[in-house]
Amino acid sequence: MRRTPVYIVCSPRPDVGKTLLARLLTEFLLLQNGAVTAFDINLREPSLLDYLPELTETALITDTFGQMALMDRLVLNDGVAKVIDLGFHAFDDFFRIAGEIGYMKEAERRGVEPILLFFAGNDRTSTRAWSMLHKNFPRIAIVPVDNDHVLRGALPEIYAGSRPLKITALPAFLKTFIGRANFSFTEYLRSTLDQSSELHKWVRTNYTNFRELELTLILHKM
Repeated sequence: MRRTPVYIVCSPRPDVGKTLLARLLTEFLLLQNGAVTAFDINLREPSLLDYLPELTETALITDTFGQMALMDRLVLNDGVAKVIDLGFHAFDDFFRIAGEIGYMKEAERRGVEPILLFFAGNDRTSTRAWSMLHKNFPRIAIVPVDNDHVLRGALPEIYAGSRPLKITALPAFLKTFIGRANFSFTEYLRSTLDQSSELHKWVRTNYTNFRELELTLILHKM
């Protein structure tokens, strides 16, 4: 059966790097597969739509119509990978709705593979959300994201047993550089002449980590 991954980039906390990861992942999937669809569920945060408007759709879950319109797209096994930039304000509602309508089971039945990329934190809000996801969605791949800008140390014990997706810290001036709305990670890799630069290595490392994550998930399913 054809495989359609749905990556849900999420955290119950703001300012942890969700949109940055969603940008990186969306560009990687486009480069690798030639097609990707991203969904922006952000109302009060920097928006994925601002960075990748040609690939991103705005999604609303504040009413029944918006909820069903989004979920219909997320159970479609069309072979096109999906990326959801889930704002922290919508975290609880999204997973409550997913549980109420049985989204995860329906996705599995249709050959769609939800993958939760959860930003790990040692605060109570994050650890409780991590436990809730494992309890309510035990059959779904839940990957802790180890972002150096958030944890600044070892991954807390609660995330042990799950292979993390590592994001290393960038200097402040490079964060400003990639924060421009017209910046493309893939175009930077293609156009820069200095492949030893810190930013080139950072983007290349993240793309490699995405590929390794894909292979790990595929092998886990076999």
